Amino acid sequence: MSDDVETTTFSIESENGAADDVTVPAGLVDLLAEGDQTEAETVGDIVLLSLASRAHHLVHHDHGADEDLEAQEARVMDLFEERFGITFGEATGHQH
Repeated sequence: MSDDVETTTFSIESENGAADDVTVPAGLVDLLAEGDQTEAETVGDIVLLSLASRAHHLVHHDHGADEDLEAQEARVMDLFEERFGITFGEATGHQH
C-alpha cells in the first residue's frame, strides 16, 4: 500500500557544494503547507523546525551541553524567530 503513495524529491545543497536528496510523500508536504507556501518553503520550514527542536533537546534535556552547543542552539533559535516571527517556545508551548 505504501508503494501507491506518490513521492517528491528535494535536493539540498550547502554553500560549500555538498549535496543530498531527500524523498518524502508528496501528499504529506501538501498537508503540512500553510497557506500558499511552495513545497520547497514547506520543507524549509520543517527542516528549521526539526533542527531547532533537536538543538533544544540536546541543550535542555540531554545533560552535557557545552558552550559551543549552547551557542549553536541560541543561533538556530534566532533564525527560527526570524523565519516564523515567533519564538520556538511560543510556537511549541515549550519554554524554559
